[in-house]
Amino acid sequence: MLYYLLFEKLYSVWSPLRVFRYVTIRTAFASLTALFLCVVLGPWLIGKLREFQIGQYIREEGPKGHRKKAGTPTMGGILIIVSIVIPTLLWADLSNVNVWIAMLSLIAFGAIGFVDDLMKVRRKSNLGLAGRWKFAWQVVLAALFMVCLFVMRARGSYSTEINVPFFKQFKPDLIINSLQDNPWTYPLAFLPFFLFLVLVLVGSTNAVNLTDGLDGLAIGLMIISAGALTVLTYTGGHAELASYLQIARNPRTSELTIFCGSVTGASLGFLWYNAHPAEVFMGDVGSLSLGASMGVIAVLIKQEVLLLFIGGVFAVEAMSVILQVASFKLRGKRIFKMAPLHHHFEALGWQESKIIARFWIAGLVMALFALTTLKLR
Repeated sequence: MLYYLLFEKLYSVWSPLRVFRYVTIRTAFASLTALFLCVVLGPWLIGKLREFQIGQYIREEGPKGHRKKAGTPTMGGILIIVSIVIPTLLWADLSNVNVWIAMLSLIAFGAIGFVDDLMKVRRKSNLGLAGRWKFAWQVVLAALFMVCLFVMRARGSYSTEINVPFFKQFKPDLIINSLQDNPWTYPLAFLPFFLFLVLVLVGSTNAVNLTDGLDGLAIGLMIISAGALTVLTYTGGHAELASYLQIARNPRTSELTIFCGSVTGASLGFLWYNAHPAEVFMGDVGSLSLGASMGVIAVLIKQEVLLLFIGGVFAVEAMSVILQVASFKLRGKRIFKMAPLHHHFEALGWQESKIIARFWIAGLVMALFALTTLKLR
């Protein structure tokens, strides 16, 4: 909106407004707007959550030290979503379809989390939406996202080739072209891409959700991941940088830098209230939406594989749960004292603040490593 007003309309009246044509300027303003909104609206939302008695319920089998957190206002993810959407609407070029896909994905996955949180509050327990239904809706949204991608592919603005870190020339296409000629096998041609898309999108969504177990842990890691994605999105949309780094260039994705900047700013603002000891929790409405946005951006800018490094701690946390469940079902034994991994370290006697700080450090190292792979190939 402001982009259209300041650059498209008023630029001819006052030439200095041409600075708003630059993505970097608008990204900075979007980040600051998101940060400002989150910090200013935070106390009001926390007060409303307390007024409506929307508090966190702690699972009985979790760490005993967490029981004192029962009743802390939750569903703070609403604040995060609002603080991302408004700056994006203000500073991004809204004629860009990538921006709308990112925003609608954020809201749609946030809606799943909202229903889950609401059910927990109404039932007065930590059991919300059944896991199978949560997964089913995530797959449905992934399918809708795939439809959008194929429309973009038909228009030549998206490629189904996958970029592999360290290998510039190796770009496998997940669409099986040989199966597209026969109408009976035509759906199978797109199956590998769909499964890959579900893995990336649903995986990143639930990885952030599983990591959100300590004050400030998930949102702090999200700041790091969103910051790295902001850099990747900008370089992928910049002609000279993309050519120099030999990465997939799509000028239409450059506007996603504003969205990523908004995610970074909103996450910083939310950390103000979510830092230990937390005044508010993001809930599933926050963790699912943030995780989905991370996966959607990675798919749109063709850095799906690199997302494993950008969100390395999220991936490790999710893998710890998978290994724990698989080991217990197959062998009847647990690998970790408790899963996800941050609870394992709590069981070892680590202080919550120490776990958070060290996980942030690990996340920063992994994100920096992800950025170095752009040239080391």
